[in-house]
Amino acid sequence: MGWAAVFNEANIVAFVLMFFRFGALFLSSPIFSHNNIPMSTKAAMAFFFSVVFYSSMPPLAITIDIPTIVLAVLSELFFGMSIGIILQLAYNVITFAGGQISFMMGFSMASAIDPQSGISMPIISQFLSLLALMVLLALDMHHWLLLFIDTSLKQIPLGGFVMSEDFFHYLIKATSNMFLVGFMIAFPIIALSWLADIIFGMLMKTMPQFNLLVIGFPIKITVAFGVLIATLTATMLILKEQMLAAFNSLAMFF
Repeated sequence: MGWAAVFNEANIVAFVLMFFRFGALFLSSPIFSHNNIPMSTKAAMAFFFSVVFYSSMPPLAITIDIPTIVLAVLSELFFGMSIGIILQLAYNVITFAGGQISFMMGFSMASAIDPQSGISMPIISQFLSLLALMVLLALDMHHWLLLFIDTSLKQIPLGGFVMSEDFFHYLIKATSNMFLVGFMIAFPIIALSWLADIIFGMLMKTMPQFNLLVIGFPIKITVAFGVLIATLTATMLILKEQMLAAFNSLAMFF
């Protein structure tokens, strides 16, 4: 009788919905969605954490029929993806800034496959992205996400998530903030690159034999690397603030 009570129809449906909640989170969040993690591993992680959190699973509050279960699964997928989108917008501040820095340094053509997303990305963006990933792991962001899911199980019933208007307003605000903060991070290098262009232009007017390609670009790249190293700590602190603000904004789902 004990096993029959544990594996009844309602508990099985609730377990499946919780599995989709974890699965959608692991597919979209900055740490767990890393492209080097195989899809089978992500599914195994979702199943494992569903088992771990099974004891804290709330009672199923929906009727058990096919249309309702399908809608509940879609609701859980939307919930997990919404969390991932909010965190990815904060994380993409770094990749956007890296793209601007690469363009100013003349590295926009030097691209490599980013292991985080699996797409081609300027090499400075890839470097900053990997460094940001280590910062997130140092901040225990992966543990925060699991604790947030535990809290969400108490606040949002399984299959009961409804997309609110506040979420779309936040997406618009977060997207504009991504471009603003990304440009702010890249501004010191952009400003010095513009200053170097002005100085090189003046030199070419006074010294026509000055070869910009041979002398100018190495100096410009060296200065940009120096500024990048000098501002690296501040850049990671800005990323930390952005991720904390994004994580705190997840309270709007409750």
